[in-house]
Amino acid sequence: MNSRARRLTIPLTGVLMIAGVIGATTRADAGTAPSDVVSSAASETAGEATAFWSPERMRKATDASDDLDLSVKGGKASSAAGPDGRAGAVPPIGGEGTRSIKSKQVNLPNTVGRVFFTLPGANPLDPGSWKYCSGTSVQSKYRNLVATSAHCVYDVKTNRFYDNWIFIPSYWDGNQAWDGKNPYGIYAAKWFNAHDDFVVKEDYDFDYAFVNVHSGFKVNWEKGTDGTWKPVVKDVGRLGDNVGGQGFAWNQKVKNKVFSFGYPAGLHPDGDKPFTGRTMKWCFGTTGAMPAAPKYNLQEHVGFKCAFTAGASGGPWLLKYKSSTRTGYLNGVNSVAWDTDKNDRYDRISSPYFNGDTYQVYKVAANRWTK
Repeated sequence: MNSRARRLTIPLTGVLMIAGVIGATTRADAGTAPSDVVSSAASETAGEATAFWSPERMRKATDASDDLDLSVKGGKASSAAGPDGRAGAVPPIGGEGTRSIKSKQVNLPNTVGRVFFTLPGANPLDPGSWKYCSGTSVQSKYRNLVATSAHCVYDVKTNRFYDNWIFIPSYWDGNQAWDGKNPYGIYAAKWFNAHDDFVVKEDYDFDYAFVNVHSGFKVNWEKGTDGTWKPVVKDVGRLGDNVGGQGFAWNQKVKNKVFSFGYPAGLHPDGDKPFTGRTMKWCFGTTGAMPAAPKYNLQEHVGFKCAFTAGASGGPWLLKYKSSTRTGYLNGVNSVAWDTDKNDRYDRISSPYFNGDTYQVYKVAANRWTK
């Protein structure tokens, strides 16, 4: 390949995927929901998934990308992204009809956190199967919904949903083995909701997913009389009651100013590793149409300048974000990283354009109840 014509892209998780077993997969709410919405029950109970993730395992979770061919041909911006109907929006939790003061600070949203999961069918005790992404709480009827990338819930190589899937809003990582922080609790998956075109066709124009989670557990680690660290668990209730939830917007303008949040930690193509994944990072920019990338079947991505690496995948793009309330409108998710200036460093991120198809998947998930 001519390196002068090259553009590098990679899904921001880029996980190595191997065979496994999943829970029941169904068309969501048959008879009422669109036939292209696929839902799957998580394989583990809330207690099982929560108990699996000790702070040490969280710290050792990685985002492998060395199994992927990173190079695809570049090209002009595609004109495919754009509205397929009327624009729409759902307000953030607590933002219904309210107004807030302005803030000059970029206050990080409490809704954003890290997603952890294990590769399906792999030995869960093998650190090589411990993986992570980013995500955010989003508005829903039962305040139980997390938005992320579809490739953060589904393995396209083995057609399996991931195991031991949890979400930790406002996650941060301390320096000790017991310091994995879950200030608002740990929320385990109950239902995965994705678009059929991603599940069946591996089409990254549909690289978004919405996960219904159980009520959460707050886990603290205390040193026992025998010198070992042991978990102390408390039920903390629903995700949206604890951290709120971002609004949701679809069929908006292709060019928009957005904030992106996530937990990047992976390498740039040149081997540089500027992020640790221990704390949340942000980018801000104006979105625009991206080139088509046949490698990922994508034609309708929008992107903007941002040097996020692997681990940020699934983090939200927030339109009209207000630092004073730490809320905005979910209008994209970190999906693919690009090296557009061919210097072996990622310089843009892209998301599927959120259109009516996205809204249909969101609508099914936003009305699904969990305990």
